[in-house]
Amino acid sequence: MKQSTDVIHKIEVIEEEIFNLKLSLLKKITPSKKNLISLKGILEGIEISEEDIEEAQKSLYSKTEISE
Repeated sequence: MKQSTDVIHKIEVIEEEIFNLKLSLLKKITPSKKNLISLKGILEGIEISEEDIEEAQKSLYSKTEISE
């Protein structure tokens, strides 16, 4: 009986360590607010025509099966 209790305790400790490791990894890969960069106003004064948009779409979708 003692052996099975020890095994169960060890499993619980390992589960807790795995959970903490998952949290640690998620915190590292999740962007924080301080990493966000505002792009507001980056294109100020630049005019984009319909032709520019069509050309960009052709370039973007040229190697895929998606088309407009």
